[in-house]
Amino acid sequence: MRDKESGKNSEPAGRRQFFKLDKNVFFLGITSLFADISSEMVYPYLVIFLAATLHVSAVSIGFIEGLAESTASITKVFSGWFSDRLKRRKGITVVGYGVGLFSRPLLALTRVWPQVAFLRFFDRVGKGIRTSPRDALIADVTPASKRGRAFGLHRAMDTTGAILGPAAAYLTLLYFGSTDFRLLFLLAGIPALIAVLVIAIFVREKPRIISVDAEGKKISGNILKDLSKFSGNFKIFALITFIFALGNSSDVFLILRAKDLGVSSLMIAPLYLSFNITYALFSTPAGIISDRVGRPKIIIAGYLIFALAYLGFALADNYYYLLPLFILYGAYPALTEGVQRAFAADLVSPDLRGTGLGIFHFAVGIAAFPASLFGGLLWNYVSPSATFVFGAAIALISSMLFLVLLPHFSSKIS
Repeated sequence: MRDKESGKNSEPAGRRQFFKLDKNVFFLGITSLFADISSEMVYPYLVIFLAATLHVSAVSIGFIEGLAESTASITKVFSGWFSDRLKRRKGITVVGYGVGLFSRPLLALTRVWPQVAFLRFFDRVGKGIRTSPRDALIADVTPASKRGRAFGLHRAMDTTGAILGPAAAYLTLLYFGSTDFRLLFLLAGIPALIAVLVIAIFVREKPRIISVDAEGKKISGNILKDLSKFSGNFKIFALITFIFALGNSSDVFLILRAKDLGVSSLMIAPLYLSFNITYALFSTPAGIISDRVGRPKIIIAGYLIFALAYLGFALADNYYYLLPLFILYGAYPALTEGVQRAFAADLVSPDLRGTGLGIFHFAVGIAAFPASLFGGLLWNYVSPSATFVFGAAIALISSMLFLVLLPHFSSKIS
C-alpha cells in the first residue's frame, strides 16, 4: 500500500488497529501509562524530599535535574541511531523501561543527596535509552496523515499515567500520614514492572519497509556521517526547539513556586494533577488538528501559552492563582509534546528516523542543564519571579523564530 505522503508505504493491510491506529501505538501508550504512574508517584515529591528531608538548596536541585536530563539527552541520540543501525527498536526500548524498574524503589534507601543524584541520573539514562526507539516504533507503523493522532494519543495515555501517579501518591500519604516519602519510592516499582511486562509481551515489531526516496540516506554505521544527512528544515526546527528549551527550566520550580506561595506539601499533588489533566485531555485533539492544519501552527500556539503561563507564575502573589495557572500550563505540552515529535518524524527519512528523533530529543534535553541551573541561580540570587520571566521571554523569541525561519512550511517531508 502507498501513502499519499510522497509515495511512502502506509500501514500494512489487515493489521489490528485501536483508535484507527496500529495496535503497537496503543500498547506503547499503555506501557508509557504505567511507566508514568511510577515516575509521577516519585517526581512531585522528590524535590520536597531533597529540600525538606535532605536540606538541598534550589541551586543543587537545579544541578541534579539539569545534569540528569542533559545526560539522558545524549543517550537519546545514540539509542535512536543504534536502533536504526540494528534495524530493531523493541529490545532497546525494553531495556530503557527496565532501568526505571530498579532506580525508583532504590530511592527509599538514600540518606544523602549524592545518592539521590546518582539514582535520578540512572533513571533519566533509562529514559534516554527508550525514548527515541519507542517514538520511532510509533512513527514506523503510522503514515504521516495520522502521525499527529498517533503521537497525540501516546502522549495522552502517558499523561493519564501522570494523573494517576500523583493521585496514588496523594492517597498513599493521606492514608499513612507520612511525610518521609520513602514508602512512595518503594511502591513506584509496581507500575514500573507492569510497564516492562506490557511492552515485552504485547508489542510486536515488524520488519521496516524502506521507501524509495530514502535511498542515499540510509544509516552508514558512522554516527557523525549520518548526522550530516538531515535537511535544512529539520536542522532549523531542532535549533528552535533548543532555544525554547533554554527557557524551559525543570517543573520542580513550579512546585517550589507553589511552596513559596504557601501551598502545603499535601496539596502539591492535586495542583500537579490539574496540570496533567489538561495535558491528557488536549493532547490527542491537538495531534489530530496538526494533521489537518500543519504542525508549526500548533507548536507556536503552545509556545505562546507557555509564555503566558510563565508570566502568570512570575506575577502571582497569592496561592489562589496557582490552580488556573497550572491548568493553563498543561495546555502547553498538550500542544507541543506529541506534535513536535510528529513534526520531527515528518522531516526525516525512515532509515534515519531513530537518529532524527534522537537529535530532536537531544536538542530539547541538552538545554535542560543550563535552563535548570540558570533557573536556580535566578531564583536564589534575583527572585523566584525572575526564573519565570526569563522563560516567558525565551518562549516569545522562539515563537518569532518559528514565524521568521519557517514561515510557509507545511508538515510534509522535504
